[in-house]
Amino acid sequence: MKSKVVKIYEQGSPEVLKIEEIDLREIKPNEVLIKHEYAGLNFIDINQRKGTYPLKNLPLIMGMEASGRIIKTGPEINKFEIGDKVTHCMNLGSFSSLMYLPENKVIKLKEEHDLKLAAATTLQGLTAQYLLHDSYQVKKNEFILMHAAAGGVGQLLCQWANKLGAKVIGTVSTKEKEEIARKNGCHFTINYLEENFKDKVMEITQNNGVNVIYDSVGKDTFSLGLKCLAPKGRIVSFGVSSGPIDPIDINLIRSFSGSISTGGLNTFIKQQDKMQSNADELFNMIHKEKIKVNIDQVVSIDDIQNAQYKMENRLTTGSIVLKF
Repeated sequence: MKSKVVKIYEQGSPEVLKIEEIDLREIKPNEVLIKHEYAGLNFIDINQRKGTYPLKNLPLIMGMEASGRIIKTGPEINKFEIGDKVTHCMNLGSFSSLMYLPENKVIKLKEEHDLKLAAATTLQGLTAQYLLHDSYQVKKNEFILMHAAAGGVGQLLCQWANKLGAKVIGTVSTKEKEEIARKNGCHFTINYLEENFKDKVMEITQNNGVNVIYDSVGKDTFSLGLKCLAPKGRIVSFGVSSGPIDPIDINLIRSFSGSISTGGLNTFIKQQDKMQSNADELFNMIHKEKIKVNIDQVVSIDDIQNAQYKMENRLTTGSIVLKF
């Protein structure tokens, strides 16, 4: 049995992404075989391909998120059956038409849940969930600052934070993205190419600062963000799309008892039961349209190079889904 995959032999530009076919090995007792219908494209894929996040043991198959149906199970499997709709994330090698995974890495979907939406939101939605509930517990009437508010995680987080009663400030880079951010729950938007976001944040908050900053941008925003925090405020770093963060002088936040937190989704969904329950909450909210998902483009897996180029250069206003 063969699987179509996206493989890299070295880190670099989008041109290092190669479409190949590989022969599958035999299934292990605790594994399921998933036939993917869709895969999600995320900034972690860009960082891994570029070398911002070093990868060992090249060559390897890329991708961190996909959805589909189970077509084979190992003899020790008891939570899944052939035909089950499933999704998963943070599993390197997800850009594969067929993929083996241990059952504790797989999320079961209800039959009414859409596989395309699952591929677009499993990683981003579970990320938004832990940011709002675990890295910092957002409370009603608190000010939050969301960088890249029109991106995939940004749109979901802003909607969710709005429902929690927070006052949401979002940074964006274009007029079009300002409108998208507003539609997804931002009460205030800042075009950081035209305005100093620190000055604007302090104006909006009447010089009190924000209670929490969610920063997936990194180098271009982190240091200035520290100056936007309210007393006992927290900045949560969960990505570095503009590059690695420069060394920080901790004394910059000591005077107002600020804190810095880093985010890694794997830490918050390490236990399978926790991962499944978080996903159940997320996809039920999506199914009931309490949270709406913006899929910018659905493209063939064969067009992976162009898809990554568009995401890397911020030419999208929502999620990119890859179709097998």
